Amino acid sequence: MKTIQGPAIFLAQFMGDEAPFNSLDSITTWVASLGYKGVQIPSWDSRCIDLQKAAESKTYCDEIVGMLAAKGLQITELSTHLQGQLVAVNPAYDLGFDAFAPDSVKGNPKARTEWAIQQLKYAAKASQNLGLNAHATFSGALMWHTVYPWPQRPAGLVEQGFKELGRRWLPILNTFDECGVDLCYEIHPGEDLHDGVTFEMFLDEVKGHKRANLLYDPSHFVLQALDYKQYIDFYHERIKMFHVKDAEFNPTGKQGVYGGYQSWINRAGRFRSLGDGQVDFKSIFSKLTQYGYDGWAVLEWECCIKDPVQGATEGAPFIASHIIKATEKVFDDFAGTGADEEFNKKILGL
Repeated sequence: MKTIQGPAIFLAQFMGDEAPFNSLDSITTWVASLGYKGVQIPSWDSRCIDLQKAAESKTYCDEIVGMLAAKGLQITELSTHLQGQLVAVNPAYDLGFDAFAPDSVKGNPKARTEWAIQQLKYAAKASQNLGLNAHATFSGALMWHTVYPWPQRPAGLVEQGFKELGRRWLPILNTFDECGVDLCYEIHPGEDLHDGVTFEMFLDEVKGHKRANLLYDPSHFVLQALDYKQYIDFYHERIKMFHVKDAEFNPTGKQGVYGGYQSWINRAGRFRSLGDGQVDFKSIFSKLTQYGYDGWAVLEWECCIKDPVQGATEGAPFIASHIIKATEKVFDDFAGTGADEEFNKKILGL
């Protein structure tokens, strides 16, 4: 067994226009003061990192690593959630997702997809230059609008959709392999990869690619009424990243999983600050430790009630208190009699 690293924090939800949230230098000084040891960096935010420059300049990456090390921090992973989303966009969502793209490709889905693919390839090289071994992203979605279909899906639609998804991602996965970095999909409603079954269908299309791995976030499974503990039993070999995020699901006679088009605060399923929701983190940390997960435990803060600064402040000690130092000995070794084949034969009557 191995010990999980942490606590760490995903910076995306905290970046802003005012200090200390408006630059990588100032926000990392703040998170270090809260007790965090690692930061996950959103690669689309130029206040945090210039992704193309990081892909092309090892010197630039060394400067970032050195600046963080002076504060007692490490980069845990880079994230391309927004760019990954744009690798596969159904036309029904073109206008909405154009907001994630630069002006040069807005209104041009083909160019937008090509831009997103290049962004992912930059991320692979940037991760290598930063000395990282895992990367976070979304899969994008060609089929999400058919998740609960009416009229029924035409025969072969899902198979064709996953084939196309695999075709787009396979060259990206190969680039990550060349760079020695695992590409970890956050399994998430709104993505074609939103549960275990869809991940397996994708794996089939990319021929079980060793770099196609998982970012485990139990909050998304609470909101789907999926068994987030057994999920670890099924997929622990592919879990290379961990978002520590809480959630609650309280269905009523008026709404359930789909939420009735309500705001986050009025939905049956809501993301919550750590400790305020229903996720059994003691069991999760135990299972991940049992299976030898030695990556980072990264706070992703999302809550419709609590202030983000309070959430971040409470998050570091919450994660630290759940990290299990993996044992190096068996608890009943004191009663052991050693290895003796002849003695064992006597016990067995042989």
